[in-house]
Amino acid sequence: MNTDNWVQTWGAAPQAPDAGLGSLDGCPPFADVTLRQVVRVSGGGRQVRLRLTNEYGTGPLTIGAARVGLAAADGGVRPGSDRTVTFAGRSSVTVPAGAPMLSDPIDLPLAALDLLSISLYLPELVESVTCHDPSLDTGWLIPGNAVADGMPPATAAPLPVRALISAVAVRPTAPGRAVVVLSDSLADGFGSTPDTHRSWPELLAERLIRHGGPAAYVVNQGISGNRLLNDGLGTAGLARFDRDVLATPGLGHVVVSLGHNDISISFAARDDESGDGFLAMFPGSPVTPADVIAGYLQLIARAHDRGVRVHATTLTPDDGAEIHTPDGEKARQEVNEWIRTSGAFDSVLDFDAVWRDPARPSRIRDHLHAGDLLHGNDAGYQALANAVDLSLFA
Repeated sequence: MNTDNWVQTWGAAPQAPDAGLGSLDGCPPFADVTLRQVVRVSGGGRQVRLRLTNEYGTGPLTIGAARVGLAAADGGVRPGSDRTVTFAGRSSVTVPAGAPMLSDPIDLPLAALDLLSISLYLPELVESVTCHDPSLDTGWLIPGNAVADGMPPATAAPLPVRALISAVAVRPTAPGRAVVVLSDSLADGFGSTPDTHRSWPELLAERLIRHGGPAAYVVNQGISGNRLLNDGLGTAGLARFDRDVLATPGLGHVVVSLGHNDISISFAARDDESGDGFLAMFPGSPVTPADVIAGYLQLIARAHDRGVRVHATTLTPDDGAEIHTPDGEKARQEVNEWIRTSGAFDSVLDFDAVWRDPARPSRIRDHLHAGDLLHGNDAGYQALANAVDLSLFA
């Protein structure tokens, strides 16, 4: 593999501001403000490049200035690592509505698992903020142009979403391929401890790096509440597959971990008499196991057309959660049986087997969930990462 090519080392799937968990509600307007955000890369490289996003913007997005550096504690930047970000040689850029924007290459060597600080100055009001909701890494809203400042001041407000940044790519120092996880809250890290990088894709990256071998790049494209077939909390997996997966620089593998919400929400909605509350956030027609399987076959065909290997996770238990129903459980088991036995995927990661309670297989083991019998805690996500056969990505 030519190490002059780019490989994506981090990602956050873009969402419209009204297609998330509502974390932007009550947030101060984005105008004459600096956003400072921290991301943890998976694999390292000798140069870095940012992908900014205005893909759900309703008008042009002006970036007045941008800088990157190695992150220090409490929002600081390590001395000597600060770099100006340019776009076609200019320090400012206007991103058209509906478009992404790639930065110029930045000479900033990164080691695996380094923390990267990214600061964007927004001189004008951003009416519609393309974001990823929620962010499990602390970010800051700083008044004025503070891209070159050291520490966020006391006047900084918390930034509750990942805003206007969708990807970080590197030029590697050794051959490597990206493993992209297309998923929902299972990969998004919902229920894990913030600022500790305990989602299972991040923990998988740690294992791959400790294991050695080809350089490890794991890109988490999970969206909490996401579905395979229908929009809701984020664009449906089938619709965002080209953008969030197939367009990934250096793509080698895809892990498909979607379908749970399609099944469980569809069956729960049939039993919901009120028609409001949580389930009202998920419009769409009722979904059957056959529908989900047909969606999987589409993803497999589209990935194999690009020479990309496709792995799947089984759907995890949810007995005791708000969205659990007996009919939904039967559908989950039917989909899992197809995933395990059809041979359609290049390999299967049996996450259901990792999490299920032997005494009650429809329920997650007590010590692995976040208290809601649906999402993992830190130990639960570590168990998933530990169960992955690393040789699949060799």
